[in-house]
Amino acid sequence: MGRMPASPSSAPFTPLDFQLVLLRRMADHNPDLVEDARRALGASVAEMREANRRWQAMSRGPRSRSAAARYRSVLGAPESTARRRIGDLECEALRWPVPLWPDLRFEVLRAPGGAVWNEWLVRAPGVPGPELRTVDDLAPWSCTVDEAARAFAPVRPMEGTAPTRWGLAFTAPDAGGEPRRCVAEFTWGLLQRVGHEVMPPP
Repeated sequence: MGRMPASPSSAPFTPLDFQLVLLRRMADHNPDLVEDARRALGASVAEMREANRRWQAMSRGPRSRSAAARYRSVLGAPESTARRRIGDLECEALRWPVPLWPDLRFEVLRAPGGAVWNEWLVRAPGVPGPELRTVDDLAPWSCTVDEAARAFAPVRPMEGTAPTRWGLAFTAPDAGGEPRRCVAEFTWGLLQRVGHEVMPPP
């Protein structure tokens, strides 16, 4: 991709800007991966920071649009929409492609009244997910929240340190088969890092 020119705050906020926002939130955990992705987008560190600043202003300003309307204005029409039932409630799942991660989609879950319940990265329909069998399979950016939750059930959801962050606590074997207590951290639904310790013998 060509280099993204610096743009004033009045310029349209583009899908490329949005990808920089996703990266900015992941930089605390995986600066090297973020640096490589930023370079692939042809953007500077300053442009990534500016994109994040503008996104925060769009999200929190007194005239800010609803979250769903904001995503539509930035990302365009969703690639797909589907009805999704969560417990007793039905919501709408809107998905957009993310060029940085061709096998993933950015998903927004919208309640019947228009409120957004969730905003995260998920595996694209029809794309096989990774084989997650041991702690060693949990590499940064390798899987999504729901994939890890299914692979290592039962899991305990944990509150993240920011609105775009999630955590899962679970037990998983290491390469040698020894069980380990794990805490996986996710940003925008994508795995960032895993902390683990060997469980004491029974």
